[in-house]
Amino acid sequence: MFAVSSSGETYVDPLTQRYASRAMRELLSSRRRALIWRDLWIALADVQCSMGLSVRPEQVAELRAHRDEMDLDRVAEHEERLRHDVMAHIHHFGEVAPGAKGILHLGATSCFVTDNADLILFREAMSMVGDRLLRTIHVLASFAREHAGRPTLGLTHLQPAQLTTVGKRAALWLQDLVDCWHTIDRLRRELPFRGVKGTTGTQASYLQLFDGDHSKVEELEHAVATRMGFDRTFPLTGQTYPRVWDLRIVNVLAELGVVLHKMSTDLRLLQSWGEVEEPFRKSQVGSSAMPYKRNPMRSERMSALAKHLLSFPTSVGAMAATQWFERTLDDSALRRMTIPQAFLTTDALLIIARNVCDGLIVHERVAERRVAEQLPFIAAEELLMLGSSRGEDRQELHERIRKLTWEAAESLRESGGENPLRSLFEADPVLGPLLADVAEWDPLRFVGRAPEQTIDYLDSSVSTLPVPPDDDVRELTV
Repeated sequence: MFAVSSSGETYVDPLTQRYASRAMRELLSSRRRALIWRDLWIALADVQCSMGLSVRPEQVAELRAHRDEMDLDRVAEHEERLRHDVMAHIHHFGEVAPGAKGILHLGATSCFVTDNADLILFREAMSMVGDRLLRTIHVLASFAREHAGRPTLGLTHLQPAQLTTVGKRAALWLQDLVDCWHTIDRLRRELPFRGVKGTTGTQASYLQLFDGDHSKVEELEHAVATRMGFDRTFPLTGQTYPRVWDLRIVNVLAELGVVLHKMSTDLRLLQSWGEVEEPFRKSQVGSSAMPYKRNPMRSERMSALAKHLLSFPTSVGAMAATQWFERTLDDSALRRMTIPQAFLTTDALLIIARNVCDGLIVHERVAERRVAEQLPFIAAEELLMLGSSRGEDRQELHERIRKLTWEAAESLRESGGENPLRSLFEADPVLGPLLADVAEWDPLRFVGRAPEQTIDYLDSSVSTLPVPPDDDVRELTV
């Protein structure tokens, strides 16, 4: 998983060096993007040939035959001279397929390859993200099902509230993740192709090639889009596809970052109390100074990467907002950095999230102890309801319960030990008789429908999701 520079003398992006998968790095590589450019040129030439333009079948065949012959150092030499990345690739493709160089890029503008290739890459990257997310969802669902009926202390305002279950809490994280998957999958399926639109989106060059025949221009665009795997194109573009779609892509990734940040924060708090712990290797070191420490380092890394992911919508939104008229070039450098980084960050986040969810440890005795300490306070509401139903003054009962619960809480703070509230209730002349008619304080009586809600959600909303093939990113190396 590491790709450390042999010399260590130049900066290496930690996302590619330490965190993101090889598969995502290869997908977003310069070579992969350039090969898609060539696929687009080949598709354009092939359709133009079939439609009777001055492109010969043998020229298309030559392009196909030399599609993989690519020397990126040679491309760099051309770009140094031409100061134009697309023209550098056109010149190099013409060098390896000289018989076809005269028809390369016929009628096209640079954004024919750059924008269309990006949309192809973004769609594939969303598919990869979707699969990673599904793997995380399914392992977390197993955890939620296993612990659906295990009582735990619910918290509001980070203070003890009514009970819930360990599984229900995990199902809350899960519900957000499932919603994110549906959003990502829908955007992936709806993503249009820029198409064959020409320099400012008017298709004027293609209209000229087809002697003013509008139907043939439409046929050309549809055929190229179909060959590249798209069933819809943007109805209108300038030179570029609308950059607000870049914001949409980054936003759905950032939404996933929000969900994983929330989950990682909950896990860090649970680990600080000793109730739930992330996986921890036997040889793992928690601190260079304190050998006893078991820090939630994976959840902390999730939090850090999520914060990084949340930063991208701001810059991409500003870029989309300042695209003047049909296009300005100030989107280029920013898009090269931010959108691949957003996918790499999401990829890294999901590797960690799956790893954490696949090895969560519940310390049952700690959860039981925390529940036992707070259960008398939670159960006190039963006395209020029972007394009121028997004709007692609700406000007087409320005041009696309030005073005794505060007394018990003060005792816990000052001296520790077991919660004395039950004995205080038993000694009260009004509450004691009511308590005698109340069933034993079993925590399961106070979790409501949390177990049923969890199982119902897993059966109705998670079990129906696709199960992607497994991958080889199982264990974190750092």
